[in-house]
Amino acid sequence: MLGTDFSTGSPNWLDLGSPDTEAAAAFYGAVFGWRYVSAGPEAGGYGFFQVDGKTVAALGPLTEEGANPAWTVHFKTDDIQATVSAVTAGGGTVRMEPVDVMGEGRLAQATDPQGAEFALWQPGRTAGLGLTSAPGTLVWVELHAPDPVADIAFYRGLFGWRSEERQAPGMTYRVLSTKDGDQQAASFGGVAPVGDAAGGGIERPRWVPYFHVVDVDDAVAAARSNGGAVLMPATDVPDVGRISWLADPSGAVFALLKPDPRM
Repeated sequence: MLGTDFSTGSPNWLDLGSPDTEAAAAFYGAVFGWRYVSAGPEAGGYGFFQVDGKTVAALGPLTEEGANPAWTVHFKTDDIQATVSAVTAGGGTVRMEPVDVMGEGRLAQATDPQGAEFALWQPGRTAGLGLTSAPGTLVWVELHAPDPVADIAFYRGLFGWRSEERQAPGMTYRVLSTKDGDQQAASFGGVAPVGDAAGGGIERPRWVPYFHVVDVDDAVAAARSNGGAVLMPATDVPDVGRISWLADPSGAVFALLKPDPRM
C-alpha cells in the first residue's frame, strides 16, 4: 500500500479537475469528511483537501481546453525533463511541458500510448501528499488499458516499475511496484484490462484512484445522496477487500476500498 516516503515512480500527488470546485468540495466533504483549504488568490482557484490538517488530495478548475472532469494521478520523478523525453520516446504524448509551481515543485502532464492521462511531479518544497493509506485517503491507483503488457512496458521505461501477475475474477490482474526494495512492500497499484469485467463497465483507458474507507456501503450511500452515481455496486473481492466504483456529480470517476485486514 501507499506511504509518504516517495520513491521514483511512486504516486505522490493527486488532484481533481472540476467545472464546479465549490460543489466538488461539498460532495467530497460529505463522502470522506474532507476539509477544503484554498491555496490563495495567486493559485487560480486551486486548493487542498485535508484530513487532520494533512493534505490528501487537491482540487482545481479545469484548465485544458476540452478537458473532462477527472482525477489525475501524479508520479514522482527526480528529473522531470528526462522523464518527459522518455514519454515521447515511448510513444506517449506530453500535454503540458514542465513548469515550476511557485517553488513547490515542477509539474508536467502527459498521456500514455493507450490514452490514459497522468502527471509528473518533481518535488521542490512539497514532496507530495501528507497522508495516504488511512481512512479517507488515497490507498491504491489502478490503470485500465486495452493492452496491459504494452502499457506496463511504457511506464517501466519511465520509472523502472516492476509487475506481478495475479489471477482475479474474470481477468489477469497485474500488481505494480516501484523499482527498489521488497516487491510487495513497494506495491502501489495495479493494471486491469479494459473490457474484461473491469471498472464497472467504464470502457476507456484511465488511471483510477482508490480511497480507503471504513465502510464502503456507507460511503456509497453518502455519494448517492449527494448527487454521485454508482458505477459498480459494493462488491467483496477475495484477498483484496470490499470495493465500489463511483462518479461524482460532474462525472469524475473514483473508487472506494476497504482493504481485507489480512492483507
